[in-house]
Amino acid sequence: MISRLAPIALILTLLSACAGLAPRPATVDLQILALNDFHGNLETPGAAPGQPRTGGAAHLASLIKQRRAPQNSIMVAAGDLVGASPLLSSLFHDEPTVESLSAMGLALSAVGNHEFDEGPAELRRMQAGGCHPVDGCKGPQAFKGAGYRYLSAGVVDGATGETVFPPYTVRAFNGVRVGFIGMTTVETPAFVAPSGTAGLTFADEAQTINALVPQLRAQGIEAIVVLLHEGGDPSPGLNGCPVSGRIAQIIPKLDKAVDLIVSGHTNQAYVCTIDGRLVTSAWSLGRMLTDIRLTLDRRTGDVATARAENITVDAAALLEDAAQAALVGRYRALAAPLMTRVVGTASAVLTAQGNQARESVLGDIVAYAMRAAAAQATGQAIDLALMNSGGLRGQIAPGADGSVTYNDLFTVQPFGNTLVVMTLTGAQLEALLAEQFMLSEPNVLQVSGELTYAWRMGSGLVRESVRLNGRALDPAASYRIVTNNFLAEGGEGFSGFKAGTNPVPVGGDSEALEAWFKAHSPLGPTARDRIRLEH
Repeated sequence: MISRLAPIALILTLLSACAGLAPRPATVDLQILALNDFHGNLETPGAAPGQPRTGGAAHLASLIKQRRAPQNSIMVAAGDLVGASPLLSSLFHDEPTVESLSAMGLALSAVGNHEFDEGPAELRRMQAGGCHPVDGCKGPQAFKGAGYRYLSAGVVDGATGETVFPPYTVRAFNGVRVGFIGMTTVETPAFVAPSGTAGLTFADEAQTINALVPQLRAQGIEAIVVLLHEGGDPSPGLNGCPVSGRIAQIIPKLDKAVDLIVSGHTNQAYVCTIDGRLVTSAWSLGRMLTDIRLTLDRRTGDVATARAENITVDAAALLEDAAQAALVGRYRALAAPLMTRVVGTASAVLTAQGNQARESVLGDIVAYAMRAAAAQATGQAIDLALMNSGGLRGQIAPGADGSVTYNDLFTVQPFGNTLVVMTLTGAQLEALLAEQFMLSEPNVLQVSGELTYAWRMGSGLVRESVRLNGRALDPAASYRIVTNNFLAEGGEGFSGFKAGTNPVPVGGDSEALEAWFKAHSPLGPTARDRIRLEH
């Protein structure tokens, strides 16, 4: 027989159990770990004398494990993870870097301009996996593609009318959904060889983001994070604030629904508030990690608070992550014969840092090497060489015995560009030189010693100062010059190169620099007296 008191007892038991449950928290804590502009730096980059060594995939992975919250944590990036990479990564078409970042737990990344260095088809292979269409499979295992999702709002394929990758994605954290938009700088075509962006259009950043906000809000999403491959220049103040540059112009135009911007592109470090929104950038080359903490309001679904901290990846203080060290080691074993090949010697560190006139030691050396290689390949007299400063990505620091390896050379010129000889008239060459000073910031080309000229801040090229072999240019005369294919196609906005006639490819840039070292070692710093800044 069942007691009449049993139902009452059951009800009391259930009420007691419910009373013991904690109320649902009103907020959700979300951690976002962020990086940008990794550029395939799997090994710790070289540091200036007296400066600490920072970065390296094994150290970065160790820091990520230390900092990662036990729940509600996501790792994101603001682009340029690959491209302009050291030989260890670029030799394998950046497959090692994609594998490394995937193993670290990267979940989402904007597409940067350097992701287009080898064109959209190669970028799609980075996402999906498979062997390289020309070189095949060169790594220690089959390439499976990225374990993270690329996002590319505003990058539209003209053949399909669709974005190259999804413009945004939505992730849920303890029931609160967050929208992540990936945005590429509209200026990408100026930083990539035209062949890399052929058939693509790049839309305005603010207009594109603002058009996506209503789509997210229609889904009930109020917390919106933008991964933006565009950045600014920090001030000497606390955390680099305030920040100037394009990002400071873009953010005030964004819909107020955007809560956080993770930025990149300028390779700078800052954690600032711009127009009421938190904006971060984690330096470059894996030398820094941003730890962002958001508080999400469960009732509204919006961001209640936001703060961030940039943490240096200290190679001396952090133990190497064993799995990452093993991954890098496998690729290094395959690349070692080429990386360690000695090509010559240097008597001092050869730097790409320019002087007041923006002329650098490495710029002089590379320009000389280009001119010599072009003359050797064509059997013709080459009047001068022109090299873009942005194509020099590092310095050459010789070993203790002065030795310089092929890996050192490739670190300086990692794009695998081809040298191109062409003809310009004197008038065209002078117009080309004037293009260096037509933007808000001078973009000074590096020149071989046959050419000298002066420029003034604010007014640009001093035309009467231009001399070739000590003589003024003849506007009607033809001059044979050599540059790289990136500039020859009009890269960095130098449309003057496209006026060149009789173009002839004459070999690779790294091979030209190697030949110069072999013929002229030991190399030392140059006088840097070809370009003058007049006041």
